[in-house]
Amino acid sequence: MSSARIFRPSKDASQSGLARTKQWLLEFDRTSPREKDPLMGWTSSSDMLQQVRLEFDTEEEAIAYAKREGIAYRVEKPRPQVVRRGLSYSDNFKFNRTAPWTH
Repeated sequence: MSSARIFRPSKDASQSGLARTKQWLLEFDRTSPREKDPLMGWTSSSDMLQQVRLEFDTEEEAIAYAKREGIAYRVEKPRPQVVRRGLSYSDNFKFNRTAPWTH
C-alpha cells in the first residue's frame, strides 16, 4: 500500500506573486531508494509514483481522493502568512526617522 503527503506548496523564493500556491498537492512517498548510475552518475529510481503530483482545488477533494483510492495519507497544514507593511522610497528621507541617516 502506498502512502502520500497532502500539502499546499509554499511560495517560491524567486517569485513575488502567489501563483501555484492556491492548490493542494498530493505527492506519493518514496517506496524504494534512489540509486546512482555507475556510468553517468545520475540518480534514478524504479518507483514511478515519485513522478506523480496530483493537484486539487481544496484540501477536502485531496482527502476524498486518497480515501477513495485506499491511499494512506498525512495532511501538512500551511503556516499562516506573515503580512508585512510596505515602505515607500520617500520614507528613507523623513525628518522623523528613528535611525540616523548614514550615507
